[in-house]
Amino acid sequence: KIARKDLHVTTKVWNENLAPDAIRRAFDTSLKKLRLDQIDLYLVHWPAPKMNLPAMFETLMRLKQEGRTRAIGVANFNIALLKQVVEEIKAPIACNQVEYHVMLDQTALRKYLAAKSIPLVAYCPLAQGRAASHETLIAIGKKHGARAAQVALKWLLEQDGVAAIPKASRAESQRANLEALNIGLDDEDRQAIAGLPKNHRYVNPDFAPAWD
Repeated sequence: KIARKDLHVTTKVWNENLAPDAIRRAFDTSLKKLRLDQIDLYLVHWPAPKMNLPAMFETLMRLKQEGRTRAIGVANFNIALLKQVVEEIKAPIACNQVEYHVMLDQTALRKYLAAKSIPLVAYCPLAQGRAASHETLIAIGKKHGARAAQVALKWLLEQDGVAAIPKASRAESQRANLEALNIGLDDEDRQAIAGLPKNHRYVNPDFAPAWD
């Protein structure tokens, strides 16, 4: 009973379906499963070693021109791939969705995206739950009457051009995530978070690109 205009629906095409005809078949299948005529954002889930980027994005841009998706974007693309998509193909990508949290440095990627006015959407923003039990984040949270996970989310959301998509199926978790916006981190908090090791990548399949 929620109006369609009040929902933002995103779906993705898997990296085995990146040929133009396969993209269209995957898109049609997703629309049928979702029982929708249009989605809001269609993402390439992962790059593939032998993908034809110009052909891929010609197909994706056509889906957008046809009004079947309002926007297109990518996930798990490194800077080298983004340069091809943005600077050579000139595809109007709405975002790059990548793993990003207090335990993983994404400075180089974030700077490139910011220079192109493309949002970075952080998945696994709580480091697959590890942020909730991290001693440093727990201590910062106690100072502000908040949870460690909320501190981790606020750290991300303070950064220009960064959005976060924590998984939350329960209403209580959804409310807690939104309440993270109310935390006021100070310079001492940010310094403590900056001092955490930033080399923990938890989503790294064999077919991942060469990370920045």
